[in-house]
Amino acid sequence: MAAAHAIAGSGKASVRVLDQADRVGGNAGSFFEEGIWCDFGSHRLHPSTEPRILDELKCLLGDDLLLRPRHGRIYLAGRWVHFPLKLGDALKSLPLPFSASLISDILQKPFRRSTAPAATFSSTLLSGLGPTISRSFYFPYVEKLWGLKPEALAVKLAERRVSGSSVGKILTRMLRMLPGLRGETTGRFFYPRKGFGQITDVVSTAAQSAGAKLSLETKILRIERVGSSVAAVVASRGDGAPQSYAASQVLSTIPVTALAKLIRPKPPTEVLEAAEAIRFRGMILVYLFLETGQFSEFDAHYFPELSIPISRMSEPKNYSASSEPEGLTVLCAELPADPGDRWWGLSDQELGEELVGCLASVGLPVDAPVRKTITRRLRHAYPVYDLGYEENFRRVDAWLQTIDGLVCFGRQGLFAHDNTHHAFAMAYAVADCLDENGGFDSCRWNEYRKAFERHTVED
Repeated sequence: MAAAHAIAGSGKASVRVLDQADRVGGNAGSFFEEGIWCDFGSHRLHPSTEPRILDELKCLLGDDLLLRPRHGRIYLAGRWVHFPLKLGDALKSLPLPFSASLISDILQKPFRRSTAPAATFSSTLLSGLGPTISRSFYFPYVEKLWGLKPEALAVKLAERRVSGSSVGKILTRMLRMLPGLRGETTGRFFYPRKGFGQITDVVSTAAQSAGAKLSLETKILRIERVGSSVAAVVASRGDGAPQSYAASQVLSTIPVTALAKLIRPKPPTEVLEAAEAIRFRGMILVYLFLETGQFSEFDAHYFPELSIPISRMSEPKNYSASSEPEGLTVLCAELPADPGDRWWGLSDQELGEELVGCLASVGLPVDAPVRKTITRRLRHAYPVYDLGYEENFRRVDAWLQTIDGLVCFGRQGLFAHDNTHHAFAMAYAVADCLDENGGFDSCRWNEYRKAFERHTVED
């Protein structure tokens, strides 16, 4: 939708958006349930958003774009620690042996060398952060999120996912949180009054006002090419007959694994095999509606330990500072899982009961009546950077780039770990590469893609 808004607003081309879902936004959208705006997990708009993008969203959202303080906590070594980390709280809350071990890691950093035969996520973090925080926090957390041991994950995950690559950098961030040292947006985030999906909603409205056409609940059946050039997209809406949309440019955020299978004539066998080998991690979102005004004062809880199956839990009303509706709140727990896992086969009621048990085990008893439990299941939550992904992605990506007029972008399209502001940057870059005649500057796009490689996820 950001690309549609930027292109339609520039007048460079006519735009039609085809979306399989019944609402815009994908995993960054929201839905309204029991009077509460619910997101698909925990989402924030970070202050590091490019100024031109942030200014645009401020203009579109007006007073509905709130600047909120971050107020979460991590369950670490059997204790609750504030997140983002605060120096005073960390010194007070972390067990003394844990803190002593961290200090030892800092002192030994100049002498630490990796002994692993090849660089992996595990060896990179052990070298940079040391064993204490790696083994207590990052290793179990990534194993839970991606379903693989840290030594089976690629170095690229550390580069894209871990912004604090040394204990020194983490301490520097903690110092910046101290009064007198923090900036206006330090320890804060932007969040829309009506859920995170309001961002895409207002962008969608602006795009359509500029002339973009939107077709929801529209399934892509195939993307046709003539020789090495894209020619048309064939799609159907509901049970309707297939419709062909002629196009000189197709901009795709479809998961790259699925996109390769949609091209006609088909890609070579080795490309399809590489696409089949690329994996995304799924996620079950468990929404627990409680008959109380507020469950806790915290916007998010993080659970790195493997003994607790959920990775994070958020309370949407605390993100938007909403008091409505009175006497009701919702918790959204993120449970990493894939189709075929035990968790995937459980009913909503069973998942709700499991969540209540998990929370009780960490001292967060659910005392209020549970009005209902619902779930949302995401099949493409996170790209899995296993040790073989780079070669497989390179093969698929290289072949897709031979098709003139086909451009892949976004988390799913470029198999990239990113935040919403990164997705907006990609969208604006796509628009920038289009000329007034609808042509696409591939050389400029390749330069943008090099810049995208430096994107680091902010949690």
